[in-house]
Amino acid sequence: MSTAPIASPTLPQIFLAFTKVGLTSFGGGLSGWMMREFVQQRRWMSEADFLSGLALAQSFPGVNVVNLAIWIGFRLRGGPGALLGGLGITVPPMLVAIALAALFASMAQSHGLHVGMAGVAAAAVGVSLQTGLRAARRSLVGVVPAVIMAATFAAIFLLRLPLLWVVGAMAPLSILIAYTRIRRQEPRP
Repeated sequence: MSTAPIASPTLPQIFLAFTKVGLTSFGGGLSGWMMREFVQQRRWMSEADFLSGLALAQSFPGVNVVNLAIWIGFRLRGGPGALLGGLGITVPPMLVAIALAALFASMAQSHGLHVGMAGVAAAAVGVSLQTGLRAARRSLVGVVPAVIMAATFAAIFLLRLPLLWVVGAMAPLSILIAYTRIRRQEPRP
């Protein structure tokens, strides 16, 4: 369930929101935390906008969540929002990571630390799975998208084909299908 987006945030609010996400999220699953923060809690954007941005962010080179932070920031406040979104998601967590790396180096032999990190990784996988299932549910708007999704999954996970080749084949096909569907829905003059 998605509610209507509310008023646009200020630039400091964007920076602080991304800082919060960056400092309170671990491992994979950041996009799930971002969706929860920006769509469900703050209501700065719709779920459909977020999932469109997520798909776009994943199609560009670089770190997906940084791409997504830049996209969300741009969507909310243009160029300055994009800059602060990117800085907020990267700089504060980077400073914490440097400090924690120094601490971890002194505790690297601790069994408890390794067990705790495994627990954090499991939670991150759960959040990523929840986001993936939500995106899949929203994307399944007919038989053709379901077939493309199933074929992509089978090619990567069952047949173990190279990700780059599968995405290189399936992405243009998906774009073509979406384009033709949109063209059919447009009113003719």
